[in-house]
Amino acid sequence: MSAGSVAGDSSAQWDGTAREDGTKMQDEQTREALIAHWHSSAVGDANAEHDIYAEEAVCDYPQSGERIIGRANLQALRSHHPGKPSGFNVRRILGAADLWITEYVITYQGKPAYTVSIMEFSKGKVVHETQYFADPFEAPIWRREWVIPIPQST
Repeated sequence: MSAGSVAGDSSAQWDGTAREDGTKMQDEQTREALIAHWHSSAVGDANAEHDIYAEEAVCDYPQSGERIIGRANLQALRSHHPGKPSGFNVRRILGAADLWITEYVITYQGKPAYTVSIMEFSKGKVVHETQYFADPFEAPIWRREWVIPIPQST
């Protein structure tokens, strides 16, 4: 599996703005934990990938109506995926305090899956994650007058 990009583009960089509640250090630590998590996922290190989750974490896949309960079940499910990803590219990581969002693209069998992960943290661990997956599609011709293409990440 290709490791791909984990830090993402410049929009993925945390701006260092301190909030009045003094959580700048916590935000830096969470962001570093997320970068390690996505890197571990990209290189196929299942143990390190799942270190970020609390024991009883919940992960929802709303599009398929599935809920995975517990870090062990989540790791087992991901370890048994029949189509291991061949590419992984984090586009951006945004968040603060206990709510973080990552946009990334996973390539399965040559096809990209545009993905959004919403992670809720408690005591430094993910307690709830919701993931959305979308296939790319051609933009309709009628919109061309008002849009420009999004630059593609490498």
